[in-house]
Amino acid sequence: MSAPDDLASAVHDETVRDETVHDETVHDETVHDETVHDETVHDETVHDETAVEARQKETRERARPAGLGPVGWMRWAWRTLTSMRTALILLFLFALGSVPGSIYPQRGVDPSRVAEYFKDNPTQAKWLDRFWLFDVFSSPWFAAIYLLLFISLAGCVFPRALTHLKEIRRRPPAAPRNLLRLPHSEAFEGGLTLEQAAAALRRRRFRVVTGDGWVSAEKGYLRETGNLLFHVALLALLFAIGAGGLFGYRGNVLVVEGDGFSNAVAAYDRFMPGSRVTAESLEPFSFTLKDFQASYVAAGEKQGQPLDYLAKLSVQDSPTSRPRDVDLKVNDPLDVNGTLTYLIGHGYAPTFRVTDGKGQVAYDGPVPCLADDQATYTSECVIKVPDAQPTQLGFLVRFLPTTVPNGNAWVSVFPGAANPTVQIFPFGGDLGLKSGQPQSVYQLDTTNLKPLGTMSAQPTPLNVGETKELADGAGKIQFTGVKEWISLQITYDPGREPALLAAAAAVIGLVLSLTIRRRRVWVRVKDGKVTVGGLTRTEGGGAAFAEEFAQIVTALRGDQPAHDQGGDPSTGDRGGEPDEPAGTGHVAPDAPTGNAAPGARPDEE
Repeated sequence: MSAPDDLASAVHDETVRDETVHDETVHDETVHDETVHDETVHDETVHDETAVEARQKETRERARPAGLGPVGWMRWAWRTLTSMRTALILLFLFALGSVPGSIYPQRGVDPSRVAEYFKDNPTQAKWLDRFWLFDVFSSPWFAAIYLLLFISLAGCVFPRALTHLKEIRRRPPAAPRNLLRLPHSEAFEGGLTLEQAAAALRRRRFRVVTGDGWVSAEKGYLRETGNLLFHVALLALLFAIGAGGLFGYRGNVLVVEGDGFSNAVAAYDRFMPGSRVTAESLEPFSFTLKDFQASYVAAGEKQGQPLDYLAKLSVQDSPTSRPRDVDLKVNDPLDVNGTLTYLIGHGYAPTFRVTDGKGQVAYDGPVPCLADDQATYTSECVIKVPDAQPTQLGFLVRFLPTTVPNGNAWVSVFPGAANPTVQIFPFGGDLGLKSGQPQSVYQLDTTNLKPLGTMSAQPTPLNVGETKELADGAGKIQFTGVKEWISLQITYDPGREPALLAAAAAVIGLVLSLTIRRRRVWVRVKDGKVTVGGLTRTEGGGAAFAEEFAQIVTALRGDQPAHDQGGDPSTGDRGGEPDEPAGTGHVAPDAPTGNAAPGARPDEE
């Protein structure tokens, strides 16, 4: 090979080598660029996915409800408590909670019956007592219902009262543009002016406001006033009852003719004070029962029926005041500075003198008897003589006011004491007064007693002044006379008169809320055409308002000047539209119902 050929071959190889290197460099750069592009795309994809996830997380966080917090929960609890539904539920629970108080005996009324219930049903009574069913009206759960009801009613009534005050002060709304779309509407032509329309509506006791070509009138606010009065009166009634329970008291006492009573805690047979009553808060009056008179029908089909009861009292209003005579009758109580004394019952109290076996007078006085037969006042009494010697004495006594023989028996035929006698059943032994067990003065426990002598179902009765000798030298008993006793209930209730006033106000408010309707009337006058529209705000009051609306339209027609009314007055033609008969209002098919919320205005179309 020649030198030129070698030179050319070397140049060619160098050129090929340079191109190869260039191609490899370009390939490497391309691969690098593609790699960088892929990495960039991957980074952008990851970034986009991260942004989407962040937005989704933010959306979920926004959608999650925020917590109420303490203030929110307190607001929710207050709104729930003061809702009308809660008030009705509490009122139902209040009535339902009072039922056990009439089923089971109450300690505050008759503790002896509660003790007897425990004796007869110990297991059941124990469980009932755990739920305060023997002290219903002083139980914590009944007090909770009472207080919650009071708070619920107060929270309901007072905001409504403020809203009602604002509503009363607000002017009636402006007249809608198209009065013919209202449930009650009518149009006629005439010379009626706005002043005449306003005057006619004021005469009907509407609240009237006038505007540019229209008159707006409204009345019936006493409906909501009556509703609020009813609820406020109910609150006042609850408050009065609560005040009477706290600061009042009541008690029962039995007084025999010739005996007296002083208004002190120790003088009561049963005393039920309020939680805020002390011995010093009792009114310091006293009285003496001078005589008791009961009159009955003497003959005929109604023989023995009572006619009248009269207790003659000598009353001292205070220890330093002079006595005054008072005739106490049923439903005509004695009133001493708000403390009332009622006559609620009466009976006989025969008097006896008991002489024991040692010749000592162990008992001398009256014994109140309980009537066993209300028609004839046949009564039963118990005499306990614990001081008799050498053994204690007890007597069962049957008192017959008007005694007549009936074969081998004796019966009473009249409630009056025309021929009083007693039948005596004597016992001797241990009366059990030292056992610690409570005993009724009207019952004789004969467990540790034995009959004195031979017992008979119908012993010979004793007349006044006669004496019965007791067997085994136990002594004797003499029937010395007959007195009568009265049972009284003495009450002091500072909430009595407020409760009466509240009840009367509740009745008045209920009547107002049921009889008065809220209604609005608008009148538009334009170019001699008069359009009248009416709307009742009370559900179901449309029929009653239709008649009133017709009267209003008639009155507005009558206020027009006679020469401005179209037609001939002598023929009765009112000159209105010929297709519309007189007295017929236009009612649109899509007229509103009239049950709009307070303050709402009809569609101004």
